Amino acid sequence: MKSAIAWTGHFRGSPAKWKTSDGDAVLEALLEAKKNPTTRPVDAAKLARRPKALKAKMGSVTVPESEELPTERAEIIKEPRDHEEVQWLLLKLGSDMGFDVWVARNDRGRQLKGPRFAELPKLKVELPLQFDEATNRTIELIDVLWLKGNAIVAAFEIESTTSIYSGLLRMADLIAMQPNLNIPLYLVAPDDRRQKVIDEVNRPTFRRLSPPLFEVCRFISFSDLRTRLKEAGPLVRYLKPEFLEELSESCEIEEA
Repeated sequence: MKSAIAWTGHFRGSPAKWKTSDGDAVLEALLEAKKNPTTRPVDAAKLARRPKALKAKMGSVTVPESEELPTERAEIIKEPRDHEEVQWLLLKLGSDMGFDVWVARNDRGRQLKGPRFAELPKLKVELPLQFDEATNRTIELIDVLWLKGNAIVAAFEIESTTSIYSGLLRMADLIAMQPNLNIPLYLVAPDDRRQKVIDEVNRPTFRRLSPPLFEVCRFISFSDLRTRLKEAGPLVRYLKPEFLEELSESCEIEEA
């Protein structure tokens, strides 16, 4: 492929489908790389960085942060622009509907065709501290939140990049740490990634949560979101949160 990191999702999801010859090919490549290693420059600061382990009621938790693409490859992959557009649409929609909104703390400086996320009039500067430190740290990295007072009305993770795991892990950690938390969770992704997202939500690891991830997460496609907002036009401010139920679909896969 044109971009080396475009293989990431396929590679992570493929071992269960491998044949012996596939495993042999990977092993041969690893042995060859060990025999004839290629030296590449490494950013010392990134190499030294370690995720911050926080204490939660269930033990130590490492909060998965948003996945960053290497600068030299950022222009090759165009999905981040879609991510920013959809993130802005969800922030603007929540604001227009009268909710306070929150954007992931590390995304506050993002900009889309002029307006910066931080310039939205109803954007919250701080979240209400109603949970333990690990839970709060997880919540503040979720892509978009709609809030009414101290209550979270809806949470959105936008999965447009090659790997979709950081957002899913944040959602899974949230459920594991706060199983009684009643927040509608939505995974928003391009149409052609629908099946990939649903398959990942139904991994055994996530199905064994209580409640299972597929029971509390619903899927929204980019195209459905854009179409619905275009149809609503200036009437968007009259929409109620319940319309998300109609816009989204269940992530559950029926077992044979």
